[in-house]
Amino acid sequence: MSDELMDLYQELILDHSKRPRNKRKLNEANREADGHNPLCGDHVTIYLKLDGDTVADASFEGGGCAISTASASLMTEVLRGKSLEEAKEIFKNFHDLITGEPRESQESPGLGKLEVFSGVCRYPARVKCATLAWHTMNAALERSDAPVKTEE
Repeated sequence: MSDELMDLYQELILDHSKRPRNKRKLNEANREADGHNPLCGDHVTIYLKLDGDTVADASFEGGGCAISTASASLMTEVLRGKSLEEAKEIFKNFHDLITGEPRESQESPGLGKLEVFSGVCRYPARVKCATLAWHTMNAALERSDAPVKTEE
């Protein structure tokens, strides 16, 4: 990856960390889940409003490191308007990107701007930060009552 592209990626992550989108309680939510990373203190509540099998709206509350906050922010943007099947596919592709081998230019199907997290796999300690919101979103889709924890 070029230095210019890496700088752009870092800028996008920093922007979403400093000015997260959709960071609010979604009062109309009909799905909700809590997640926590006890090792670093990241915590998140994901709110989803489903209209049939479509994610009509998504938001989050919580706090954490720049990677965790940016991941939740970008996730809520990307999920809007997606079907449940598409949301689960994006989750799988994002998880594969974050936990896979470092990549230089391969794109993951359907990820678009989420590709900014492609370098996270080079830092295993940050993988849980980047995926906490996603695992929590998946728990909300599955209607799981148990809080999501990155450490068992």
